[in-house]
Amino acid sequence: MTTIITTIIASFIIAMVLGVLLGFFQKVFYVPVDEKTAKVREVLPGANCGGCGFPGCDGFAAACAAGTAPVVGCAAGGPKTAKAVGEVLGVSVNAEAHVSLLACQGSKACAAPRGVYNGVKTCSAAKIAVNGTKMCTFGCIGFGDCVAVCKFEALSMGEDGLPHVDSAKCTGCGMCIKACPQHLFSKIPVSRKGAVALCSNRSENKPSIMKNCKTGCIKCGKCEKNCPVQAIKLVNGIPEVDYSLCNSCKTCY
Repeated sequence: MTTIITTIIASFIIAMVLGVLLGFFQKVFYVPVDEKTAKVREVLPGANCGGCGFPGCDGFAAACAAGTAPVVGCAAGGPKTAKAVGEVLGVSVNAEAHVSLLACQGSKACAAPRGVYNGVKTCSAAKIAVNGTKMCTFGCIGFGDCVAVCKFEALSMGEDGLPHVDSAKCTGCGMCIKACPQHLFSKIPVSRKGAVALCSNRSENKPSIMKNCKTGCIKCGKCEKNCPVQAIKLVNGIPEVDYSLCNSCKTCY
């Protein structure tokens, strides 16, 4: 019985000492919280997706309050969050919602496989090991690295072997852009109208492109030649559109 009482008293004394020490160190090492940073953090969505380029929402809030991050930098929150951050910082904001776009149509039915891949089932691993799983070395590898990093369930792998974007859920955070070793994703404004090339094959070998992928761009230049407003130019083998000129006439399509 004496041992039990002694143990209880000793535990109580230790707890008291630790409590006093914790209180002391809390005061000694106290870091004052910037009021502006705290207010910015309150209006952020808390996704901690990293799309802003900072280590989570706390990092972005501190940088935004310090003026080293753009007010519209929170892609996950979109225009609504950008407006709220602007109100906290006292600046006007003109933000627009974005979604991700995959520039590849090389599905299982269209793109010829290179062979049987037995390595680690990630796009990055297949890219390093054998430069992709398809004869088209520019196309989607199809293991879903982009799906794995999407925190908003806006990406899913289809039966065709390609990732599909749910534009209603996509926030344009850009994590899929960072995850794709083929650099096939890009962010586009939701309100954008006009054509876009859904192929990233930059090879000039037309017979090879036609053999390897039924939907590959063969660089014929017809879209550029027939555009009535000259909005399309072939740049490094890929048609690029000047959306200030494009009127969505669908001639190229």
